[in-house]
Amino acid sequence: MSLSHSPRFIHIGTGGFGGYWCDYVLRRLVQLGKAIPAAAVDIIPTNLANAVGAYGIDESCCFTSAEEAFDRVQADFAIIVVPPAQHEQMVELALAYNMHILSEKPLADSMEACARIFHRVNASGKKMAVTMSHRFDQDKQSLERQIKSGRYGKLDYLVGRNTWMCRTFPTWGEFRYQIPAPLLIEGTVHHFDIMRSLASANAKTVYAHTWNPGWSEFAGDAQGLITIQMENGVRVLYEGAKCNASQLNGWGQDYWRAECDQATLILDNRRLSAVQGAIQQNSRVQEIPLEHQPAWTNAWLAELFVDWLTGGAEPPNTLADNIQCAALLFAAIESAHTGQPVEVQEYLQRHLDAAKT
Repeated sequence: MSLSHSPRFIHIGTGGFGGYWCDYVLRRLVQLGKAIPAAAVDIIPTNLANAVGAYGIDESCCFTSAEEAFDRVQADFAIIVVPPAQHEQMVELALAYNMHILSEKPLADSMEACARIFHRVNASGKKMAVTMSHRFDQDKQSLERQIKSGRYGKLDYLVGRNTWMCRTFPTWGEFRYQIPAPLLIEGTVHHFDIMRSLASANAKTVYAHTWNPGWSEFAGDAQGLITIQMENGVRVLYEGAKCNASQLNGWGQDYWRAECDQATLILDNRRLSAVQGAIQQNSRVQEIPLEHQPAWTNAWLAELFVDWLTGGAEPPNTLADNIQCAALLFAAIESAHTGQPVEVQEYLQRHLDAAKT
């Protein structure tokens, strides 16, 4: 059943990236009149000033305990912006108080936890979405819309490159230098989601080769080469690196090449073009302007989510969609560990079945 009023939210996690949510996502949502702040939560009291200053919540509605906030304040949905290891606990708390859920990526820190969340949310009948923001950025959406327009024919395969110069601690944030598989868990997770959207399909198989070069200051693998076959036959070749000597396509400056029947579409450092014909033999290169709309990434996704709660269309980043991204991520990690390709849908079903018991 859809809500008949502007939904009230409890925002959990107002420091770190939660500060971005305060300033650029929730400030806009509140100003549009689409949602009303009911409570803000952060275990560090000084971080709550971000919510007070950005979207005007009263200090009396700020808490350092999520349990206390849920117990004392009535709301319609929870916004989770805390470390991934705490997502499952916060989801369970929100469901216990009969709330819908909008969560930052990733869904959880393990496939087992993702599967448990999937079953619990579905059993509750509540709505949940996950903000995989990079897929919903202006440049990736522009490329996706060109592919899906049909004007360039059928998509054959994709090539993605995202390479960074982050070998020195703590260029990419301290905790990423201490966790296993930092490239895949903190970087490529976004690109897996982009692949799925560009190909209009979920993954069938994944083969990942990851490693850590001698000059890396990461504890886990920071470089990777990955091949994927999607369920509709589209192939993907992906290069990811955090320890290169140069930065060809850094964060948000993705390189994607879509080989279609009638043209090659190239997105490189936020410039989109279509190439037709043989290079140096009357080839035609057409620059394609990027799409425009009022908001992108998390701000757009938050707006779509509250519209869904009040009777609007289902957004593209629902829990049912995101569980496929989680499966591709953790299947790729398994492939990297075993040196063998992994059947992604079998991997997902195995974990969903195990979570039922």
